[in-house]
Amino acid sequence: MEQSIRTQPPGPRRRAPGRGAAEAAVPGQSGPPESRLRSASGGRTGPPALQVLHRLLTARRQRAGGPPARLTAVGTGVVAVAGTLAFAAVDRLVFGGLGVLFGLGYLVVCFQLAVRVRYPDLPAAPICGPIAFAAALVLLQPDAAHGVTGQVVALAGGLALRAAWLFTGTGLAAAIVTARYVAQRRRHRAR
Repeated sequence: MEQSIRTQPPGPRRRAPGRGAAEAAVPGQSGPPESRLRSASGGRTGPPALQVLHRLLTARRQRAGGPPARLTAVGTGVVAVAGTLAFAAVDRLVFGGLGVLFGLGYLVVCFQLAVRVRYPDLPAAPICGPIAFAAALVLLQPDAAHGVTGQVVALAGGLALRAAWLFTGTGLAAAIVTARYVAQRRRHRAR
């Protein structure tokens, strides 16, 4: 039932549910833009979940031109392990061992971690990289060692053989993180 205009409280008028597109196009009608979403047939777009999805996609489109998404400390660890393991798996499948492709992949992962980590979580980038490197060596080293002692010796040998890649990637991440920290401090002092 609709009340007459005289008995309604002052302010914007609310539409009753199920009205057509003709009433929705009344000029001067106020309300949030989400409430005025319409489909091609003139009806509502659907359940509230669809409207929430539309709002999220709209916000993502507006944010696409802005700064890139930043990783938290946990996200940095996950990306480091996943990326390093992916490069190690491809290198082992293609070349039968962990060689140059694994090392170059580790450099790419360290660079991406250092560039994409959030400012409060900057120390996570140079810490997560070597942990992911060691995890890839333990899980995907070609000659599997037996027992805990054998695995520790194999890990130490793998780290020693690939120390140049490990130190280069970790140093790259540390240098980028330090540069970002100094730049952020200068911007903060300039304010």
